[in-house]
Amino acid sequence: MRPDVCILGQGLAGTLLAWELERAGIPFVMVDAGHASASSRVAAGIINPITGRRLVKSWRIDALRPLAEATYRALEAELGVSVWRAMRVRRLFRDERERRIFREKQARGELAPFAGDSDDSGFWIGGAARVDTGVLLTAARARWRAKGWLREERAEVATALAAHGLVIDCTGATGARGGGVPWKFSKGEILTLATDGLDPEVIVNSGHWLLPVGPGEAKVGATHEPGATDATPTAAARALLEASARELGAKDFRVTAHEAGVRVNLPDKHPVAGRWPGDPRHGVINGLGAKGALLAPLLARQWLNHLTEGVAFDAAIDVARFAPVGRI
Repeated sequence: MRPDVCILGQGLAGTLLAWELERAGIPFVMVDAGHASASSRVAAGIINPITGRRLVKSWRIDALRPLAEATYRALEAELGVSVWRAMRVRRLFRDERERRIFREKQARGELAPFAGDSDDSGFWIGGAARVDTGVLLTAARARWRAKGWLREERAEVATALAAHGLVIDCTGATGARGGGVPWKFSKGEILTLATDGLDPEVIVNSGHWLLPVGPGEAKVGATHEPGATDATPTAAARALLEASARELGAKDFRVTAHEAGVRVNLPDKHPVAGRWPGDPRHGVINGLGAKGALLAPLLARQWLNHLTEGVAFDAAIDVARFAPVGRI
């Protein structure tokens, strides 16, 4: 029997959606040509409870972090791989303004329970984590290929709609076009380093971040180039990231990889999920920005609850908030 649900794209959003459908016994087919240009392949997978120059708690972090950990732990058990690693963040103050913002917000309790000890240089953030998206995507792909649920071909909305009752587009920058949605794009670049001497449980953050990912290996990133839609690494970004790596504590290193990806964001800084108004057979998950590891479990669960129990999508993420929209 032909599956009625077709998922386009096997990045992080598509992978977690497929996982929720599989666990619920909902037949699906996934269409994905490969990870060569996927932003999920490049992403560091960092979950950081406090972010930005204004030191703001990540959206719904208190509820989303437990959901994320439970989801990734379940995937680890099923796939036999390790993808979740609890970490701390050492957030270094960039200037006196950040010191003042921290003191004021800490005094008001706005950063609880994640902000910890502080000194004149910075403060500690608890509850952070790193999700190894590369390992997760590779293991899940092998699983669904073996089951015959993955078609390795280019994902096309029109073709899929002609063959399936519901098509859910999870193709990121490729699928972010039209529909009345004010898509925003930014290019991000990351370096992989061969280096020693870093604390394996600590992410150092000050503008850019330095992330230990394994024995003798770390990543530094990510740049932010608003409006750029190409995934070509640049010499300027490499020089900037090498300088940041030294400032953040990687004193002796060798660059082993330089990658770039395109993030999709929205003006209200929330992702989108749901059915396109006027075209209910066409669904979407997109706009995860730099917080895909945290947001993807929520969006996948929203789709599961919608399909199994008829639950409406959360108004804060429903693509209908940009109505009137139509087919893209």
